[in-house]
Amino acid sequence: MGRRRGSPVNKLFAWVRRQSMKVKTFLAVTSVLCSLVALKLMIRDRNHFYVASESIHAAGIMVLIYKLTTQKTCSGLSLKTQELTAIFLAVRLYCSFVMEADIHTVLDFATLVSTLWVIYMIRFKLKSSYISELDNMPIYYLVVPSAILALLIHPYTQHSHISRILWAFCVYLESVSVLPQLRMMQNAKMIEPFTAHYVFALGVARFLGCAHWIIQVYDTAGTYLFLLGSGYLWLPMVLLSEIVQTFILADFCYYYIK
Repeated sequence: MGRRRGSPVNKLFAWVRRQSMKVKTFLAVTSVLCSLVALKLMIRDRNHFYVASESIHAAGIMVLIYKLTTQKTCSGLSLKTQELTAIFLAVRLYCSFVMEADIHTVLDFATLVSTLWVIYMIRFKLKSSYISELDNMPIYYLVVPSAILALLIHPYTQHSHISRILWAFCVYLESVSVLPQLRMMQNAKMIEPFTAHYVFALGVARFLGCAHWIIQVYDTAGTYLFLLGSGYLWLPMVLLSEIVQTFILADFCYYYIK
């Protein structure tokens, strides 16, 4: 234990904790910028960001499945976050099939099936270990605003009107779908290890998705946000949604690493 406490990583985090909030903010911004520069230099095909993001999300679901099958408990898991995830994945799967039908469709299908299995286990097989009173954020608080926003701001492409609205809906809902899980963690005042791994995987996945948009905006000097035919508010809203979800998960990821 002594060696572990004296490891370089622990010494680094101890030093960071002693710094002022301004220094911590500067270090966080610097780390993010360095990560973005590294991703820009290493990855040429921007489509790989989304493939990696969806793959990491699927890996996070696999962690949950491992927990449910080995420990026979769903303690610490938010059923509402899983239901929100299933909703936006089902919508995105439909849109992906209609609009693209590529590797993203396969990854979304695999993740949706896994998420539905997790929901089934929580609702039926492991219901006795689910703490519903701690999972108390109403789903309609997130679904209804996302639907209204999708009706108002959505892409303008050659696809059908309903498909464009549904695509916007799944983007907005995904950005806030993890809130019930974080709320449950706050209510419980403890974090199950496997649940922590899952939320951390979501954080990494969202950072990659956000990195895609930031790098695209940088490469095009901002004109990417206002492409003709996409709707002048749509692409900025997508970037804002990615940033919102990244910031929602950033604080958790910091404490997870620490």
